[in-house]
Amino acid sequence: MLPAMVAEQPAVEVTDVDVVRSGNKLLSNISWTIQAHERWVLFGPNGCGKTTLLQVVSSYLFPTRGRVTVLGTTLGESDVRELRKRIGYVGPTPAHLVREGYDCLEIVVTGKHASFVDTRWHTYEQEDFDRAVQLIESLGAGSFVHRTFDTMSEGEKKRILIARALMAEPELLLLDEPNAGLDLGARERLVRSLDQLGRDAGIPMVLVTHHVDDIPASFTHIIMLNGGEVIASGPIRETLTSDAVSETFGMALDVSFQDGRFRATAPSG
Repeated sequence: MLPAMVAEQPAVEVTDVDVVRSGNKLLSNISWTIQAHERWVLFGPNGCGKTTLLQVVSSYLFPTRGRVTVLGTTLGESDVRELRKRIGYVGPTPAHLVREGYDCLEIVVTGKHASFVDTRWHTYEQEDFDRAVQLIESLGAGSFVHRTFDTMSEGEKKRILIARALMAEPELLLLDEPNAGLDLGARERLVRSLDQLGRDAGIPMVLVTHHVDDIPASFTHIIMLNGGEVIASGPIRETLTSDAVSETFGMALDVSFQDGRFRATAPSG
């Protein structure tokens, strides 16, 4: 069940946001609202501003102009340290902080305190370890519980890091290109896991990707960027059209939908 605060108002409200760094405008006039029941895809080509926008929503990057409210906290008007404890984040930076010699159960359970050190530094109850096992199993990684992180493939590691992000029972989950660097089999397993997570987690989620076939069927909405500007935004089935994707990537692309998955290909001939 969602916390009452989250259920009563949008999880995220981004209004007229610009981000300028070193004279370069990375985001321009972005407005975006995420309701508590929605799971969004943040979509576009490399360099379009996806990660910048995700950093704004995560509270680690303040906008140059505009207003951002996340889980009832407005950036720039309050201490965001407590807010950050309520947000689950999976991306390249956390992965680099993992002590790879530890087993997966220990890595996941330390997510309760947002700590990447071993379990000696905090107190954990048996119910914490039980919950960690449950989360690992829910992502189809039950056989990895006692494996060390350094013996795992990149796809397996991504599922463990997602379980870790869920350990603290976040009110918002942000996933920054979790499929990056995965082979076809690992990508398909992760998409399947994210699809089930979207159905079961009961929290708003944002998934960053530049591949339409990485979009899990349970995700509900999409915002498409190019050049730091919004090209299209709304429910996925209405918004992810051939015209919108072609404009987003600056080339002709045909989008199709079959068996719960999208595909994008260049027209033949």
